Amino acid sequence: MLMDTHAHLDFPEFAGRLDEVLERAAAAQVSEVISIGIDFETSRQAVAIASRTANVWATVGLHPHGACRLDAGALAQWRRLAGAERVVAIGEVGLDYYRDRQPRDIQRACLRSQLDLAVELDLPVVFHIRDAHPDFLALASDYADRLPPSVLHCFSGDWATAERCLEFGWFLSVPGVVTFTKAEVLQDVVRRAPLDRLLLETDAPFLAPVPYRGKPNEPAYLRYTALKVAQLRGLDLDALARATTANAHRVFRIAAEPGSVPPVTAGEGGGDVRA
Repeated sequence: MLMDTHAHLDFPEFAGRLDEVLERAAAAQVSEVISIGIDFETSRQAVAIASRTANVWATVGLHPHGACRLDAGALAQWRRLAGAERVVAIGEVGLDYYRDRQPRDIQRACLRSQLDLAVELDLPVVFHIRDAHPDFLALASDYADRLPPSVLHCFSGDWATAERCLEFGWFLSVPGVVTFTKAEVLQDVVRRAPLDRLLLETDAPFLAPVPYRGKPNEPAYLRYTALKVAQLRGLDLDALARATTANAHRVFRIAAEPGSVPPVTAGEGGGDVRA
Protein backbone atom coordinates (compact mmCIF):
# COMPACT_ATOMS: atom_id res chain seq x y z
CA MET A 1 0.00 0.00 0.00
CA LEU A 2 1.00 3.61 -0.57
CA MET A 3 1.41 6.34 2.02
CA ASP A 4 0.67 10.00 1.32
CA THR A 5 3.17 11.77 3.55
CA HIS A 6 1.83 15.29 3.01
CA ALA A 7 -1.80 16.35 2.63
CA HIS A 8 -3.89 19.16 4.09
CA LEU A 9 -6.97 17.21 5.11
CA ASP A 10 -8.38 20.13 7.10
CA PHE A 11 -8.61 22.44 4.08
CA PRO A 12 -12.03 23.64 2.83
CA GLU A 13 -11.79 21.47 -0.29
CA PHE A 14 -12.35 18.42 1.93
CA ALA A 15 -14.92 19.89 4.31
CA GLY A 16 -17.91 17.62 4.80
CA ARG A 17 -16.55 14.89 2.56
CA LEU A 18 -13.35 13.70 4.19
CA ASP A 19 -14.69 10.17 4.69
CA GLU A 20 -15.46 9.99 0.97
CA VAL A 21 -12.00 11.31 0.09
CA LEU A 22 -10.30 8.73 2.29
CA GLU A 23 -12.50 5.95 0.89
CA ARG A 24 -11.35 6.89 -2.62
CA ALA A 25 -7.78 6.88 -1.39
CA ALA A 26 -8.17 3.38 0.05
CA ALA A 27 -9.70 2.19 -3.22
CA ALA A 28 -6.60 3.55 -4.98
CA GLN A 29 -4.44 1.62 -2.47
CA VAL A 30 -3.37 4.74 -0.58
CA SER A 31 -3.88 3.43 2.92
CA GLU A 32 -2.13 6.00 5.13
CA VAL A 33 -2.01 9.81 5.17
CA ILE A 34 -0.17 12.44 7.18
CA SER A 35 -2.25 15.58 7.69
CA ILE A 36 -0.04 18.65 7.79
CA GLY A 37 -0.41 21.79 9.87
CA ILE A 38 0.63 25.22 8.62
CA ASP A 39 -0.46 27.39 11.57
CA PHE A 40 -1.88 26.81 15.02
CA GLU A 41 -5.49 26.30 13.93
CA THR A 42 -4.70 23.96 11.03
CA SER A 43 -2.28 22.06 13.25
CA ARG A 44 -4.98 21.69 15.88
CA GLN A 45 -7.38 20.45 13.21
CA ALA A 46 -4.79 18.00 11.86
CA VAL A 47 -4.40 16.57 15.36
CA ALA A 48 -8.19 16.30 15.72
CA ILE A 49 -8.54 14.51 12.37
CA ALA A 50 -5.74 12.09 13.24
CA SER A 51 -7.23 11.39 16.66
CA ARG A 52 -10.49 10.14 15.17
CA THR A 53 -9.32 8.60 11.88
CA ALA A 54 -7.51 5.31 11.49
CA ASN A 55 -4.27 5.45 9.50
CA VAL A 56 -4.04 9.25 9.62
CA TRP A 57 -1.28 11.03 11.54
CA ALA A 58 -0.56 14.72 12.10
CA THR A 59 2.21 17.28 12.07
CA VAL A 60 2.17 20.65 13.81
CA GLY A 61 4.07 23.73 12.75
CA LEU A 62 4.05 27.32 11.55
CA HIS A 63 4.56 27.87 7.82
CA PRO A 64 6.99 30.68 6.90
CA HIS A 65 4.07 32.79 5.64
CA GLY A 66 3.06 33.19 9.29
CA ALA A 67 6.55 33.57 10.75
CA CYS A 68 5.82 36.89 12.47
CA ARG A 69 3.25 35.19 14.72
CA LEU A 70 5.78 33.11 16.64
CA ASP A 71 6.76 34.48 20.03
CA ALA A 72 7.57 32.93 23.41
CA GLY A 73 3.91 32.55 24.35
CA ALA A 74 3.01 30.97 21.02
CA LEU A 75 5.97 28.61 21.25
CA ALA A 76 4.67 27.30 24.57
CA GLN A 77 1.34 26.53 22.88
CA TRP A 78 3.15 24.73 20.07
CA ARG A 79 5.08 22.66 22.60
CA ARG A 80 1.85 21.48 24.23
CA LEU A 81 0.19 20.69 20.90
CA ALA A 82 3.24 18.77 19.68
CA GLY A 83 2.83 16.44 22.65
CA ALA A 84 -0.57 15.24 21.45
CA GLU A 85 -1.04 11.63 20.42
CA ARG A 86 -0.43 10.81 16.75
CA VAL A 87 1.77 13.87 16.17
CA VAL A 88 4.72 12.54 14.19
CA ALA A 89 6.67 15.68 13.21
CA ILE A 90 7.10 19.43 13.42
CA GLY A 91 5.99 20.96 10.14
CA GLU A 92 5.54 22.29 7.74
CA VAL A 93 8.15 24.89 8.59
CA GLY A 94 10.88 26.54 6.60
CA LEU A 95 11.77 29.41 4.29
CA ASP A 96 9.72 30.77 1.38
CA TYR A 97 11.56 33.40 -0.65
CA TYR A 98 9.23 32.94 -3.63
CA ARG A 99 6.22 34.60 -2.02
CA ASP A 100 8.32 36.58 0.49
CA ARG A 101 5.27 37.30 2.62
CA GLN A 102 7.43 37.75 5.72
CA PRO A 103 10.83 39.45 6.09
CA ARG A 104 13.54 36.89 5.50
CA ASP A 105 15.25 37.48 8.83
CA ILE A 106 11.92 36.83 10.57
CA GLN A 107 11.48 33.62 8.56
CA ARG A 108 14.92 32.41 9.57
CA ALA A 109 14.35 33.24 13.24
CA CYS A 110 10.98 31.45 13.19
CA LEU A 111 12.56 28.39 11.60
CA ARG A 112 15.34 28.29 14.19
CA SER A 113 12.83 28.46 17.04
CA GLN A 114 10.88 25.53 15.62
CA LEU A 115 14.02 23.51 14.96
CA ASP A 116 15.02 24.08 18.57
CA LEU A 117 11.61 22.72 19.56
CA ALA A 118 12.05 19.68 17.31
CA VAL A 119 15.43 18.98 18.89
CA GLU A 120 13.93 19.35 22.37
CA LEU A 121 11.05 16.99 21.58
CA ASP A 122 13.12 14.61 19.41
CA LEU A 123 10.70 14.96 16.50
CA PRO A 124 11.54 14.95 12.79
CA VAL A 125 10.85 18.08 10.78
CA VAL A 126 8.87 18.55 7.56
CA PHE A 127 10.57 21.39 5.69
CA HIS A 128 8.95 23.81 3.23
CA ILE A 129 11.76 25.40 1.22
CA ARG A 130 11.03 27.50 -1.84
CA ASP A 131 13.67 29.55 -3.69
CA ALA A 132 15.69 29.58 -0.48
CA HIS A 133 17.99 26.58 -0.63
CA PRO A 134 21.35 28.36 -0.02
CA ASP A 135 20.10 30.08 3.14
CA PHE A 136 18.32 26.93 4.22
CA LEU A 137 21.40 24.73 3.85
CA ALA A 138 23.52 27.21 5.77
CA LEU A 139 21.00 27.31 8.61
CA ALA A 140 20.27 23.59 8.54
CA SER A 141 23.93 22.68 8.91
CA ASP A 142 23.71 23.97 12.49
CA TYR A 143 21.02 21.37 13.26
CA ALA A 144 21.77 18.39 11.05
CA ASP A 145 23.60 16.42 13.74
CA ARG A 146 20.96 17.15 16.39
CA LEU A 147 17.71 16.59 14.54
CA PRO A 148 16.20 13.17 13.87
CA PRO A 149 16.07 12.26 10.17
CA SER A 150 13.74 14.80 8.56
CA VAL A 151 11.89 15.49 5.30
CA LEU A 152 12.20 17.96 2.43
CA HIS A 153 8.54 18.38 1.50
CA CYS A 154 7.76 18.86 -2.19
CA PHE A 155 11.45 18.78 -3.01
CA SER A 156 12.29 21.43 -5.60
CA GLY A 157 16.07 21.64 -5.53
CA ASP A 158 18.65 20.35 -7.98
CA TRP A 159 20.90 17.33 -7.51
CA ALA A 160 23.60 19.33 -5.70
CA THR A 161 21.03 20.48 -3.15
CA ALA A 162 19.64 16.97 -2.88
CA GLU A 163 23.12 15.61 -2.15
CA ARG A 164 23.58 18.04 0.75
CA CYS A 165 20.22 17.06 2.22
CA LEU A 166 21.04 13.38 1.82
CA GLU A 167 24.36 13.96 3.58
CA PHE A 168 22.36 15.32 6.52
CA GLY A 169 20.52 11.98 6.60
CA TRP A 170 17.26 13.49 5.39
CA PHE A 171 14.53 12.30 3.03
CA LEU A 172 13.27 13.79 -0.24
CA SER A 173 9.49 13.86 -0.68
CA VAL A 174 8.30 13.68 -4.29
CA PRO A 175 5.08 15.49 -5.30
CA GLY A 176 2.86 15.22 -8.36
CA VAL A 177 5.07 17.79 -10.09
CA VAL A 178 7.29 14.85 -11.08
CA THR A 179 4.62 13.87 -13.64
CA PHE A 180 4.87 17.23 -15.44
CA THR A 181 6.64 17.27 -18.81
CA LYS A 182 9.05 20.05 -17.85
CA ALA A 183 10.04 18.60 -14.46
CA GLU A 184 13.40 17.35 -15.76
CA VAL A 185 15.38 18.55 -12.75
CA LEU A 186 13.13 16.77 -10.26
CA GLN A 187 13.03 13.67 -12.44
CA ASP A 188 16.84 13.62 -12.46
CA VAL A 189 16.90 13.80 -8.66
CA VAL A 190 14.38 10.96 -8.42
CA ARG A 191 16.52 8.76 -10.68
CA ARG A 192 19.73 9.44 -8.74
CA ALA A 193 18.63 9.54 -5.10
CA PRO A 194 18.89 6.37 -2.99
CA LEU A 195 15.57 4.56 -3.00
CA ASP A 196 15.64 4.33 0.79
CA ARG A 197 15.49 8.14 1.02
CA LEU A 198 12.45 8.78 -1.18
CA LEU A 199 8.91 9.53 0.01
CA LEU A 200 5.71 10.22 -1.91
CA GLU A 201 3.21 13.00 -1.29
CA THR A 202 0.25 14.78 -2.85
CA ASP A 203 0.32 18.16 -1.05
CA ALA A 204 -3.45 17.88 -1.54
CA PRO A 205 -5.44 19.90 -2.43
CA PHE A 206 -2.53 21.40 -4.41
CA LEU A 207 -0.25 20.17 -7.22
CA ALA A 208 -2.39 17.42 -8.71
CA PRO A 209 -0.40 15.09 -10.96
CA VAL A 210 -1.09 14.41 -14.61
CA PRO A 211 -3.84 13.52 -15.64
CA TYR A 212 -5.53 15.74 -13.02
CA ARG A 213 -3.16 18.70 -13.30
CA GLY A 214 -4.96 21.97 -12.63
CA LYS A 215 -7.72 20.30 -10.62
CA PRO A 216 -8.00 19.92 -6.84
CA ASN A 217 -5.65 17.19 -5.68
CA GLU A 218 -6.51 14.44 -3.21
CA PRO A 219 -4.71 11.45 -1.66
CA ALA A 220 -6.17 8.98 -4.19
CA TYR A 221 -4.11 10.63 -6.91
CA LEU A 222 -0.86 9.61 -5.23
CA ARG A 223 -0.81 6.47 -7.34
CA TYR A 224 -0.11 8.58 -10.47
CA THR A 225 2.94 10.07 -8.79
CA ALA A 226 3.97 6.59 -7.67
CA LEU A 227 3.63 5.24 -11.20
CA LYS A 228 5.88 7.97 -12.57
CA VAL A 229 8.51 7.48 -9.87
CA ALA A 230 8.44 3.72 -10.44
CA GLN A 231 8.95 4.30 -14.16
CA LEU A 232 11.88 6.64 -13.53
CA ARG A 233 13.47 4.08 -11.19
CA GLY A 234 12.82 1.05 -13.39
CA LEU A 235 10.72 -0.60 -10.68
CA ASP A 236 7.30 -2.17 -10.61
CA LEU A 237 4.69 -0.27 -8.65
CA ASP A 238 4.53 -2.74 -5.77
CA ALA A 239 8.29 -2.54 -5.15
CA LEU A 240 8.17 1.26 -5.21
CA ALA A 241 5.17 1.33 -2.86
CA ARG A 242 6.78 -1.02 -0.38
CA ALA A 243 10.03 0.93 -0.33
CA THR A 244 8.53 4.41 0.02
CA THR A 245 5.98 3.31 2.62
CA ALA A 246 8.72 1.63 4.65
CA ASN A 247 10.75 4.84 4.39
CA ALA A 248 7.81 6.87 5.69
CA HIS A 249 7.24 4.50 8.58
CA ARG A 250 10.91 4.80 9.46
CA VAL A 251 11.26 8.58 9.37
CA PHE A 252 7.93 9.23 11.13
CA ARG A 253 8.39 6.27 13.52
CA ILE A 254 5.08 4.68 12.60
CA ALA A 255 4.83 0.97 13.31
CA ALA A 256 3.54 -1.03 10.36
CA GLU A 257 0.64 -3.31 11.17
CA PRO A 258 1.42 -6.97 10.40
CA GLY A 259 0.11 -7.87 6.95
CA SER A 260 -0.98 -4.28 6.27
CA VAL A 261 0.99 -3.87 3.05
CA PRO A 262 -0.55 -6.09 0.36
CA PRO A 263 0.75 -5.78 -3.20
CA VAL A 264 -0.12 -2.64 -5.14
CA THR A 265 -1.29 -3.24 -8.68
CA ALA A 266 -0.95 -0.80 -11.54
CA GLY A 267 -4.70 -0.81 -12.09
CA GLU A 268 -6.55 1.43 -14.50
CA GLY A 269 -4.21 3.65 -16.45
CA GLY A 270 -1.17 2.05 -14.84
CA GLY A 271 0.17 -0.39 -17.37
CA ASP A 272 3.66 -1.81 -17.16
CA VAL A 273 5.86 0.64 -15.31
CA ARG A 274 9.14 -1.16 -15.81
CA ALA A 275 11.76 0.83 -17.72
